[in-house]
Formats: sequence, structure tokens, C-alpha cells
Amino acid sequence: MGRTSDAREKILTTARRLIELNGYSALGVAEICKAAGVPKGSFYYFFESKEALVRAVIDEEWTEERDGWKVILGGDGAPLERLRRLFEATAAEQRAGKQSCGTVSGCMFGNLTLELSNRTEPIRVRLQEIFDAQVGMVRSVVEEARERGEVTVADSTAAARAVVAQIEGQVLFAKLYNDTQGLDTMWLNCLALLGARPPERAAAV
Repeated sequence: MGRTSDAREKILTTARRLIELNGYSALGVAEICKAAGVPKGSFYYFFESKEALVRAVIDEEWTEERDGWKVILGGDGAPLERLRRLFEATAAEQRAGKQSCGTVSGCMFGNLTLELSNRTEPIRVRLQEIFDAQVGMVRSVVEEARERGEVTVADSTAAARAVVAQIEGQVLFAKLYNDTQGLDTMWLNCLALLGARPPERAAAV
């Protein structure tokens, strides 16, 4: 197999799965290589350390998530309807994960923030950048809704941070209790945070 792009992808895919299951601290280079079916030399050819690998996993995860957020938040429909779709997609993803493996995996970025933010500066900075990007994407939608008179917020950035925190917090609770039922209230809570009246469709997510 050797030092090929295929080996790198296998390492990334395996590490991503193991991080979701067990977190960063329990992750070992030997374990990754064994599960990926690659020699240890291939690991160090592509990644200088476990931390470097995790940063690559974070970047790969964010590329996929960012593309999904762009499609949802930049799609057709009124701004609040597009924001609602983001909540629906988040809840659906967590439910699908539980159905697949029996446990709620939560958000990789949130999980790593709790585990590593005070221990690994490069990862902390990268996670900050990702959450700032999420807030920026939501802020654009909130500002659009404010211009249409659909929400009443004094500070669109603070409101967007509250929305992202709502998503992260509810997903964290879903992981903690291994129960996705609490995700049903996310959208109505979001509307309350934004000072918006629930539209006719605003039932449970």
C-alpha cells in the first residue's frame, strides 16, 4: 500500500470515526494504523503528529459541514425558513447517527472544544475560526430577517451567536442523555431568541 493518497484517506476516515466514537484522548497512532490497515510509516509520512492528524480531520469535517450550511442558508425561501432548515438538518443528522450506531455522536467541533480547548492551542484557534464562520453565516440570515421585520434583535452578531449556541447546546444535551427528543424544541427556542413570532409551520423540528 505504501505512502499513497489512498493511505492518507484511509487514515483520515478511520481517525474521524474513532474520534466520533472515543474522542481525542483515547486515540492512538498504532490503533489508527491498525484499524486503517496501513503501516505506521505511512502515518508519519502524511502527519507529523496526532495533533496534525486531528487538525486535518477537523478541516475535512468543516469543509463538508460548511458546504451543507451554504446550500441550506443560501437556498430559496424566506430567511427564517432557511434557518429552520438548518435546525431540521441538524436534528436529522443526530437522529440518523443514533439509529446507525445506537448512540448520539454529537458535534465533533463541540466535543473537541470541551476536550481540547484548554490543552492544544492550534486546535483551539481552529475551532474558534470554525464557530466564527458559523456565526457569520447565521448572522447574514438574521440580518436579512431583521430587514424584513421578521425578527427583533438589537445586535445581529450576538443573536447569531445565540442561535449557534442553541444548536450546540441542544446537541450536547442529546449526546449527554443519548436522547434526541430534546432537539424537538430547538426551532421554537430559536424563534424566541430572535424575538420572532412562530409562523404557522413552526411545530417541532
